[in-house]
Amino acid sequence: MRDQCLQFAGDVKNPWALAHGICAFGTAFPAADGRKAAEVITADFLARNPGFDGGPATGSPYGFARYAADKTPIEPHTHLMVKTLVLGGDKPGTKYPTAWGTVTLAELIASVKVGFRHVPDREEYWRDVGWTLDLLSHVLKPGKAAKFQTSDQQVDFNAVMDDALTYLEKSQADLQMGLEKGLPQVDKRKQGIYAHACGGLHLVQAVFGWARFPEVKKAWGKRLDTQIAILFYRLESERRQYDAALEQAPQYRLQILTQMLKFYGHFLETTARLKDESGWKPTATQKQAVMKARALLDATLRQLDADKTFSKMAEIKKSSPQVYLDLIGDACHAAHGWDGWQ
Repeated sequence: MRDQCLQFAGDVKNPWALAHGICAFGTAFPAADGRKAAEVITADFLARNPGFDGGPATGSPYGFARYAADKTPIEPHTHLMVKTLVLGGDKPGTKYPTAWGTVTLAELIASVKVGFRHVPDREEYWRDVGWTLDLLSHVLKPGKAAKFQTSDQQVDFNAVMDDALTYLEKSQADLQMGLEKGLPQVDKRKQGIYAHACGGLHLVQAVFGWARFPEVKKAWGKRLDTQIAILFYRLESERRQYDAALEQAPQYRLQILTQMLKFYGHFLETTARLKDESGWKPTATQKQAVMKARALLDATLRQLDADKTFSKMAEIKKSSPQVYLDLIGDACHAAHGWDGWQ
């Protein structure tokens, strides 16, 4: 995983890949041209909103396009880049080069706050907001400190995260039912949480991240415990479906193995972050599940290696561009999750 991430995530023309390299290795991760990946991202891809140069200001002062003209992803998930810099370990005073000078991480965070809009009644909002909430949950603290001013309103982030937990409960209601009834699996049909990128695990990470504060954990109580239990239920539920798919649809072997890499890697990353950020201590049964996830991830990588997948990346990029991107990004998430459970 680490080798694949190092080999493919340093592409200076692919800032999305660079961000995933930072996810795995921190903000010291180098791009292929020798610059720090973080500096390539801001120098080559960060833009300013003209409205903040004296005209009527709307949105955020700084931002990234979602995709380049050739469809290469830049920031397909809103605020992925700033979230990556914050979680990658950079301090608010860190300076980055841009096309017009320098910008600090604190300025980028302030830009996110100014442009933030909470729209809890829109499904599209929840499918995109996980990365933003993960960022803000790491730069804000509960209580009065969680309130901030946007360009036209005041936001109470305490309420925003309460809404996020409520949404998570609704989107995983069928999984909770399967858990409570002892069903061996709940089929994935792009319903609820399965309509999200990465199975919604970035939103799960954001919710769990906010719960690292004792007052939040106390307020959420058993509701949080239930969401953790659902995450562990998903491991066996999804494992069964991947195994069945490999047997029933061998013609889609690459796509299925890529999804397995995605889920097992994100599962390990999510549980490792829960452990490291909040002091959560897994039960004996949960420890066994984590070790099983590591074994499943290892087996998935061995199958990809047996198929010589990573030596055929140039071919895959042409024939299946989304699989190519997933293999890069998910190898980085998997490396991050694996290292989190060393």
